[in-house]
Amino acid sequence: MKNFTYKSPASLKDASQLLGDDWSQSIALAGGTDLLNLMKNEVETPTRVVNLKQIKELNKIEYNSGYGLKLGALATIAEIAAHPVIKAKYRVLHEAAREIASPQLGNMGTLGGNLCQRPRCWYYRNEFPCLRKGGDICYAIDGKNKFHCIIGGGPCFIVHPSDMAVALMALDANVTIFDGEKNHTVPISEFYLLPEQDMYRETVLKPGEIVTHIYVPDVGSGEKSGYFKFKERGIWDFAVVSVAVMLRKKGKTIREARVTLGGIAPKPWLEPHVSENLINLVPDEDNVSAICDQSLRNAFDLGQNGYKILLAKNLMKRMILKLAS
Repeated sequence: MKNFTYKSPASLKDASQLLGDDWSQSIALAGGTDLLNLMKNEVETPTRVVNLKQIKELNKIEYNSGYGLKLGALATIAEIAAHPVIKAKYRVLHEAAREIASPQLGNMGTLGGNLCQRPRCWYYRNEFPCLRKGGDICYAIDGKNKFHCIIGGGPCFIVHPSDMAVALMALDANVTIFDGEKNHTVPISEFYLLPEQDMYRETVLKPGEIVTHIYVPDVGSGEKSGYFKFKERGIWDFAVVSVAVMLRKKGKTIREARVTLGGIAPKPWLEPHVSENLINLVPDEDNVSAICDQSLRNAFDLGQNGYKILLAKNLMKRMILKLAS
């Protein structure tokens, strides 16, 4: 690990200034569960590490009926998983948080860190001069691509590893960002970037900007949600494919639906065909199967990852029917 200076500001403004000065060499530290590994392997080589954990306003979890849920970026994964309101009202978020990591990592890892983590691609994280590190090739195209993306890729074929982002996109959440002077808010669907938009960033965050809170709308009448994560190992692991679904029903009819997928794209993927065609549907196994079978029309097989296409369709079907019953 290369030498660095360590700063621990007590205010957002001071933290933003430290991250904005010489921004290419400064990096924010939240839980540190991933950053320290990146620094040890010299994938990240900052000269300044800015600790955010002294900024108390980023730790809170607040719920107000009629308004919704406000999650501080430094709220830990364990706190989110254990929160009684989240468990009762935002089941998809509770289930995603519970699936992320071991108890030790859950007590350290933060929501903001989970949303902003770097790709898990083994070429990016090892000694390969890939596109994302300034090289001229994505090694996954002709290499080992079992876990790489099936949609939204090119010229880089990473998948985004966040479980929380998939759940929050199903809930139509918004991300609040501090730019050094004021806050602004973006829908989580616009927070992430595809490689064709920017090869070196996964989010819209600019130098000096900090994620402060996530806002989730209040749960409406007849709303149910859930999360399922298919892993290669039975213990805590990153998603091969994950699915988050939010359904709002009136009687037997679906009035609103958001279906999102993880592990298949460089960002959390809102599946538009399924989400749109569930609306005004009285669901049963036949019509849900038909809708899911017609999804992911632009998905492609790099050679070893084609199994994800059928897996994603079946996981969507399974979760939709579970929530619709």
